[in-house]
Amino acid sequence: MELTFFGAADTVTGSCYLFNVAGRKFLVDCGLFQGPKAIKERNYGEFPFNPWEIEFILLTHAHIDHSGLIPKLVKKGFKGTIYATEPTVDLATVMLPDSGHVQEMEVERKNRKLRRAGKPELQPIYTADDAFNALAYFQKVPLETPFTPLPGLEVTFFDAGHILGSAMIKIAYKGQDATRTILFTGDLGRNGRPFMKEPQKVPLTDILVLESTYGDRVRSEEGDLKTLLKSLIEKVYRRNGNLIIPAFAMERTQDLIYILNDLVENKEVPPIDVYIDSPLAVEITKLFKKYPMFFNEEYKEKLNRGDDPLAFPGLHFSVSQEDSVKLNNISRAIIISASGMADAGRIRHHLKHNLWRPESAVLLVGYQAQDTLGRKLLDGAKVVKIMGEEIAVKAEVYHYDGLSAHADQRELLAFIGKFSQKPAQIYLVHGEDEARLNLKKLIEEKYRIPCYLPRYQETISLLANLPGKSEEVLIDKVITLLKAKQLTEKARDLVEKLVKELES
Repeated sequence: MELTFFGAADTVTGSCYLFNVAGRKFLVDCGLFQGPKAIKERNYGEFPFNPWEIEFILLTHAHIDHSGLIPKLVKKGFKGTIYATEPTVDLATVMLPDSGHVQEMEVERKNRKLRRAGKPELQPIYTADDAFNALAYFQKVPLETPFTPLPGLEVTFFDAGHILGSAMIKIAYKGQDATRTILFTGDLGRNGRPFMKEPQKVPLTDILVLESTYGDRVRSEEGDLKTLLKSLIEKVYRRNGNLIIPAFAMERTQDLIYILNDLVENKEVPPIDVYIDSPLAVEITKLFKKYPMFFNEEYKEKLNRGDDPLAFPGLHFSVSQEDSVKLNNISRAIIISASGMADAGRIRHHLKHNLWRPESAVLLVGYQAQDTLGRKLLDGAKVVKIMGEEIAVKAEVYHYDGLSAHADQRELLAFIGKFSQKPAQIYLVHGEDEARLNLKKLIEEKYRIPCYLPRYQETISLLANLPGKSEEVLIDKVITLLKAKQLTEKARDLVEKLVKELES
């Protein structure tokens, strides 16, 4: 039984892990790489494995860096089943075709320049049609209900508390000579967020594959987002400017609507229009309303009082391109648009029309990967290039990471502490090296659990001896023998052998 790290190793994005169980292969996640150009180029090459050999995929959640290469995998020959929670399957039906559409538009824009230069044209990684074709392979599975996709392999999904439908995945393998349990956290949620429940406490596991996006950071206690939003809205309203918020269409946009709902309905801010400029965000907001059972008690209580947390006076949804273009000439408004790292989509147009305006402001509300436009703004760039044009940064740029759907360093450590018996090994993925190194040091100091930082395309054996595993095997044999009431010389010999093993 082997595990190879084909994504989210040495980088945050592109989550993809290949299992080989006696020649039978399956994936956990199949995500799109985002961030630096060298990393994104991995999306265009051939898969480092044969897609037609993959029997099934276990999908942790619908974020594109976890699901975004599934259409390409199907296009290249995958014919298996994609197991995911019900909300994740529904979200994929809107997110994957949108991802294909975005890629088509980006390639077409680049090809116009290539044609003028007489250079060969590019092809999208996949199209919207490719994504629609991939949807036929999805199968919904409930939480906390084990199923057996392969003989000797039991899989269970648990609520990860990250986004709607997100799951931790526990894989229990029982072979002739060995057993192993492996838990993938996927992206692990945090406590106290709008909508979301806390991550579930999960059963014991031998091996933990743990995300580490915020492994080197503890969120500051500077104040809540509601206070910051109130201050920024008053500023741009007074100055006749706009507040531009790059936000992912899923979860982050709904979080912002939820908070703005309170500010507007309690009349804590001036009467400002709020535009959600994203067809995808419109569809996802509808799905949020379909699944109140997946959210926390506060959300349910609001619904029971007749208060729709995702609606308020002055909230507008811009769907068409024409609606989006009209926003280039407005003031005294909040524009929330994708992508959250400002690296693609309609948000670039709004930044192009507002960054040079000192009366406007930009609020970044989450992690910004290296080399993205959002990261450049966060790092204080005075001039940025948007769609080939240099734009002066005169607008004030603010950052708030308290909305992040990822557990921070303190919460990751607390998650490990909830295991009644600690994992024997931990593999840190989904983080930049500095974050992984910091978290590794703290885990090993606090819990004395060996931590490993797998590299891109590194393969490990999951059946190699784990720390303390030999003792566990001997103890199991003793217990089995005692239960059978075979209190013979064999039992005494086994106990003596166990003692010698422990002493050595």
